[in-house]
Amino acid sequence: MHTTDHRPWSASSNLRALSVAIRRIERGRDPWALRWQALLAIIDISILAFFLLGPYLRAGPSYLIIDYTIAAWIGGELLARAVAASSLRNFIKRPMTWVDLVILGTLLFPEVLFNFAFLRAMRIWAVGNSPLLCEILRRFGWAHLHDLIRACLNFLVFLFVVTGFVYTTFFYGREAGAGFVDALYFTVATITTTGFGDITLPGVLGKLTSVVTMIVGISLFFRLAQVIVRPHKVNFPCPKCGLQRHEVDAVHCKACGQLLNIPDEGD
Repeated sequence: MHTTDHRPWSASSNLRALSVAIRRIERGRDPWALRWQALLAIIDISILAFFLLGPYLRAGPSYLIIDYTIAAWIGGELLARAVAASSLRNFIKRPMTWVDLVILGTLLFPEVLFNFAFLRAMRIWAVGNSPLLCEILRRFGWAHLHDLIRACLNFLVFLFVVTGFVYTTFFYGREAGAGFVDALYFTVATITTTGFGDITLPGVLGKLTSVVTMIVGISLFFRLAQVIVRPHKVNFPCPKCGLQRHEVDAVHCKACGQLLNIPDEGD
C-alpha cells in the first residue's frame, strides 16, 4: 500500500526531472548541455544532407527506411519539446512547432505532401539558434562573427526553401538530378536579378513565385552585405535606457550618456 501511494508522486517527479533536463539541453551552456547540443547538431546536419540529396536517393530501396527513421526522430523531438514547454499553449505558439509538424507530415506521407517538402530546409534554423553556435564562436574568438553567420544561415534557409518549392512545384516530374539543379539555378539567377531567361516558371503561380523570390531574396542579400560592411558592435544592454548594441570601445551609451562597463577579452 505504501509503494502504491508513492507511484503518482514518483511519476510526476520523473516527468519534472525530464522536463528540466530537456530545457537544460535546449538552453544550457555547461559542458554536459553543450555535448548534447553538439550531438543534436550533427544529427540535424545529417538530416539536412538527406533532405538535400533526397531527389537523387528517392528511387533507392533504402529511401523510405531512412525517411521513416527521420520521421520517428522528429516526432520524438516534438514530444520532448512539448514535455519541456512551460505550457501546451506556448508549445503550440512556437513557429518551429508547426514547421516540424509539416515536415513530419511530409516524411510520413511523402507521396501526398511532397509539395511541402521544401520546408525541410528550415531545419537549418535548429542549428543556427542553438547556444552551441554562440559558445563555439566565443571559444575560438569569433564572437564578432555571430551576426554574419546568422545572416548567412538566413540566406541559405531562404535559398533552399525556395529551391525546394520550385523543384516540388514545377520540376518534380523531371529526372531527379536535372530537376533539382534547374530549380537551384533558377533561384540563384532570380535572387541575384541576373535574369538569363533560359529557365522561367510557367503560369500565374510561376510569376508570383519569381516576384516573391526577387523581393525577399534581394532584401536578405542586402542584409548580408550590411552585416559584412558595418562596424562590429557588441551586445551589452545599457542599464539606464536599455540600448542593446554598442561599439566595442564605447565608454558611454550613445543614446543616454550612461557610463558603460563593457567586458572584453583583455586584448
